[in-house]
Amino acid sequence: MSGPLAYAVVVPTIGRACLEECLSALGAATACHPPQEVVVVDDRPGPARELSVRAAGALYGRVRTLRSGGRGPAAARNTGWRTVTAPWTVFLDDDVQVLPDWSHRLAQDLRSVDAATGGVQGRLAVPLPAGRRPTDWERGTAGLESAAWATADMAYRTAVLAAVDGFDERFPRAFREDADLALRVRGAGWTLRQGRRGTRHPVRAADRWVSVRAQRGNADDALMNRLHGRDWWARAQAPRGRFPAHLLVTGAALAGFGCALAGRRRAAAAAMALWALGTAEFALARIRPGPRTAGEVTTMLATSVVIPPLAVRHRLDGAIRHRRALPVGAGPGGAEAVLRNAP
Repeated sequence: MSGPLAYAVVVPTIGRACLEECLSALGAATACHPPQEVVVVDDRPGPARELSVRAAGALYGRVRTLRSGGRGPAAARNTGWRTVTAPWTVFLDDDVQVLPDWSHRLAQDLRSVDAATGGVQGRLAVPLPAGRRPTDWERGTAGLESAAWATADMAYRTAVLAAVDGFDERFPRAFREDADLALRVRGAGWTLRQGRRGTRHPVRAADRWVSVRAQRGNADDALMNRLHGRDWWARAQAPRGRFPAHLLVTGAALAGFGCALAGRRRAAAAAMALWALGTAEFALARIRPGPRTAGEVTTMLATSVVIPPLAVRHRLDGAIRHRRALPVGAGPGGAEAVLRNAP
C-alpha cells in the first residue's frame, strides 16, 4: 500500500501475553488495507528473550521489532515512529484487539480527513462482565471509552509527529503522554477528530493494590500543570478526578496529628473526624457502583485510606521534580511547512 492512505502500525510492549492476541487480531483485520509495516517496540529493560510475533499471521513478513530499553511507552513509541516512512502512523497498545473491519474503517477515516487534520482517533470498547456490577478497576478501564486522543488506537500524520518532536519522554507511564501530545499538536495548528474504526480493549487482570500504584500518575499531572497551565484539563477533555478532596482529607489528617502533638485535643478530634468522614465518603463512592463482594469491599476500604496521602505525595514530588520543566514542540514554521505538504 502506497500513497496518502499508507500507514504503519507501532505497538509498544513489555512482552505481555496479550501481545499475541493484539497481533493476531491485527493480522486478521488488514486484508483490504494492510499496513506498510508493523513495528513492535520491546520496552523491557536489559537483555530479554526475543519476542514472538508469528501471531501476526499474514502480516508476519511486515513485522519488525526494535528495543527501547525500558524507558516507558512514550519513549517506545518514539523509537518506533521515528523509523517509519509511511505518511500515517497508527499507535496501538499491546492489550487491544482491533475489530474485523478495522482496516476498512481506517481507510475511510484517513480518506475523510482534510489537510489540517493531524490525527484521527479510533473508538474503544471495553467489555465488562455480564451478570454483575463492574469492580473499581473495571470501571476505571471502561473510562477509556470516553478518553480523548488515547493512543490505545490513535493515528497521527508521521510528519506532524516530527513537527512537534513526538511524545514527551518525561512521562514514564502510560498516563498523560497522549494528552500532552494532543495538546501540542492542536497548539501547533492541527485538528484532531474521532474516526469510525473500532477496537476492543479488554480489562487486564490486576491485584487489589493496582489503584494505589496508579497514584503515581499524580506526578504526571504536576508535569502537565507545568507544561500546559492549570486549564489543561478542559482543553484535553480529561476528568479532574478527586485530587482536591484528597488534599482536604490529607490536610485534615496532618492537622489532627499536629494538634494531638500540641495537646489540643478538641481540635485534634475535630480534624480526625473530618478525615474519617472524607475517607468514608471516598470508600462509599467506590463501593456503591461495584459488585459489593466481601473482597471488593475490603479492598475499597483499605485502599481508600492510603490513596489520598499517596496522591498528595506524588503530586508534590512531581511539582518539585518538574518545577523547571519546559515544553517541547515545533520549531518556527514547523507546523505550517507540514500543512503545506500534507496529502
